[in-house]
Amino acid sequence: MRRPRFIADQARHANGPLGRLIAFIMARETAAPNRRAIDELEVSATDAVLDVGCGPGAALSVLAARALKGRVAGIDPSPLMVRLAQRRNRALIDEGRVTVARADTSALPFPDGTFDRALCVHVIYFWDDLDDGLREIARVLKPGGRLALLFRSSDDHRSTASFPASVYRFRTVREIVAALTAAGFAVNSPHPLDPQLPALLIATRAG
Repeated sequence: MRRPRFIADQARHANGPLGRLIAFIMARETAAPNRRAIDELEVSATDAVLDVGCGPGAALSVLAARALKGRVAGIDPSPLMVRLAQRRNRALIDEGRVTVARADTSALPFPDGTFDRALCVHVIYFWDDLDDGLREIARVLKPGGRLALLFRSSDDHRSTASFPASVYRFRTVREIVAALTAAGFAVNSPHPLDPQLPALLIATRAG
């Protein structure tokens, strides 16, 4: 069954009471994918980590628990999601270990080479420009920095057919790999791609 357009719009840019409900559902549904991607990202204790499209911020505390002596930043274009992420992670923010800001991938508010690791789970469907977004992530990563990119691809027609194409833009794994390579990443998949699971690519910024 196709998902209603108004639900898809809230997933892209949550706001209002319905947006709060969507945020709750997102936090629950993305918990396992986030942990899967974070496990492969190999975050060390001193790393600076960026969560691109952090939503309600559920993954920020998971990242902070691994980067015990580092720092974690989350960005999201939705003011509601930023507020919810800040509320969820208030103690870590007060300790100076986590920051959350409203931003999108067209212009990340960080200097070049700020981060050691970047996490991006189920958000590339909503970017206005995939190539620009990946180049921005590459810019703020240090040489040798790693990006974990988890997404549903258009290769998996069964799982993507219910999402309205007017909101979600799905691409093939080959298209994503090509875009990552063009942005200056060396790409690998940590395990053979499982058609029953969202694709997970680990990309290393060229030095």
